[in-house]
Amino acid sequence: MTGKEGAAARPVLRCPVCGSPRAERFRPFCSARCRDVDLGRWFTEAYAVPVVEPEDAEEEPAAAKDGDEQGG
Repeated sequence: MTGKEGAAARPVLRCPVCGSPRAERFRPFCSARCRDVDLGRWFTEAYAVPVVEPEDAEEEPAAAKDGDEQGG
């Protein structure tokens, strides 16, 4: 196997914003512009990490406080 065959087998990593081949300097993006676009999307809350809160999440702290007051 030559060096060219190994390089051809590797997938081209793409910029998550525009799909262009990424630049090592701006990894994982292709440019400073795409990096800034992505950051702006986080600031404007276009991206969000989903959170599933249990229904009884509010009741647990209150129950813990009641237990502390009765015990002491």
